[in-house]
Amino acid sequence: MGQEIANKEPIITPGWIIMPYKYSVGTLASKFFIGLRDNKKIIGVKCSKCNLVIVPPRSICSRCFSKLDECVELDSRGTLLTYTVVHYTSPVQPLEPPFAYGVIQLDGADTGFTHILGEVDLENIKIGMRVEAVFNEKRQGNILDIKYFKPLASNL
Repeated sequence: MGQEIANKEPIITPGWIIMPYKYSVGTLASKFFIGLRDNKKIIGVKCSKCNLVIVPPRSICSRCFSKLDECVELDSRGTLLTYTVVHYTSPVQPLEPPFAYGVIQLDGADTGFTHILGEVDLENIKIGMRVEAVFNEKRQGNILDIKYFKPLASNL
């Protein structure tokens, strides 16, 4: 019987299968997204061994590989470490080009946080400029609850 099946051509039928599922981001990321949604707060995690503060939070320290579980609230302001301007259209981009992504080191954090830059002249973005988070009015518990980071008035 196994040989009979092995010699058959496969039948391919195009179509869609709907498969409902639930995905859990885990305890730390859940606290991060709930903080954004419910309180407009950015939550990171601090390593109790080496004091590294990571945002968004993860469960293992990238410096010393310790288990992480100490959540800390971070300032919504930070410093732009680097950036790129997007000039192409893609279905996965949240905005129409041109726009910019930046890596922001939030005050109180030791790692960079990647997000959209808004209310910014794309020709005058500067590494080292100070930025702050702008939150969406209607938040849903995802990364786009932060609408973008805009330059602080002191940069203008």
